[in-house]
Amino acid sequence: MVEIMIDNNLSLEKLIEINNQLKLENAVLKKNNAEAVRKCELEQSLKPYQAELLQMQKHLEESGKRMIVLFEGRGASGKGGTIRRVTRYMNEKRYRIVALGKPTDDQKTRWFFQRHVSHFPTGGEVVFFDRSWYNRAMVEPVLNFCTELEYQNFMKAVIGFEKDLVRQGTILVKLYFSVTREEQAKRFKSDGADPLRRWKLSEIDVQAQERWDDFTNVKYEMYNTPKN
Repeated sequence: MVEIMIDNNLSLEKLIEINNQLKLENAVLKKNNAEAVRKCELEQSLKPYQAELLQMQKHLEESGKRMIVLFEGRGASGKGGTIRRVTRYMNEKRYRIVALGKPTDDQKTRWFFQRHVSHFPTGGEVVFFDRSWYNRAMVEPVLNFCTELEYQNFMKAVIGFEKDLVRQGTILVKLYFSVTREEQAKRFKSDGADPLRRWKLSEIDVQAQERWDDFTNVKYEMYNTPKN
């Protein structure tokens, strides 16, 4: 509750100004309370699914199976937030989150998948990739971070690589997150204004808006890759 001491000698204009201030502050409080309730309800609704994830972890540990989950998609589409909710109650000893940065010059000379393979799970473990080898299909060709030959070699090799993983006992889950262009711009603006989240923005995010159609085209090209 907002309390303001009123001076009986105040002018009518000043009283109107104070009244408007009170209305504004009450509206902000009401909005904040509604948002807090919404978030609380969301967190409660997720708990049954988070309990299922604990059962999944138990199954992996008991069976010795390995699991990889790829989180791909547009910038600001909610990949990181989803990973945080997925792992909130999971046993930290039995999962890892991998978010690789720009490859070093040495890594660029190696087999493309090698730096990802080094982070793969052991028996009973699940690894969440916050972006993965699909950067070569959806980011690198648009921003000229790879050659046309490197891109084509990846597109020819990736399905066989993943089939071999599954054939040898790894459970592979691939998730793609999307967002509208308008919502992405809104989220980028919000992150840029928040000093606690500003680190999330990069030059790639700026180009994500400028080259929206290019990113859309390579996405559909990836989806249409023959699965044989």
